[in-house]
Amino acid sequence: MTAAADEPESYNGLPGAFPYAFRASDSLLFKMYVGVALLLTVGIALMFVFGIVVLLGASASVRGGTFTFSRAFFLFVGLLVVAPLLAPVLLVARRHRRQGSSTAYDRGMGLAALGFVASLYVGLIISVPPALQEPTGSAVVATLYALPQLAGLAPPLLAVGVLYLVHRLLR
Repeated sequence: MTAAADEPESYNGLPGAFPYAFRASDSLLFKMYVGVALLLTVGIALMFVFGIVVLLGASASVRGGTFTFSRAFFLFVGLLVVAPLLAPVLLVARRHRRQGSSTAYDRGMGLAALGFVASLYVGLIISVPPALQEPTGSAVVATLYALPQLAGLAPPLLAVGVLYLVHRLLR
């Protein structure tokens, strides 16, 4: 047996982590999440790139100060949304490459990660401005609309905490 055969397969960074984690995992739930995470990450990244282009265009003639901060904050918020989408894929890929992973860990990370995706949706519903809220017959949506907009941060933050706990408990 050669030394190259003893070394674990590498995934060469973030783009390679997606196919590596997909191939290495035995959990169908996690494999489904890899596809969802890839689509959402690309979609959210494009949305933030187009948003920053519009922000730059709207504030191009203004000098420094608050507008410079708002541009940086816009990118920071985009990173805060995308990072928890990528983290489960990177954690599972790293675990498989280093020590081998269990199906229970992969399944738990996939379930917690899908919970984060659902929490983003709930957070978006809560944070819809009153002028844009559609009348609905759903008591759940009406309750979410009634919450203060700042409460829209709570579901994603709670889901990130759950994701971290699942990682710590199942490793």
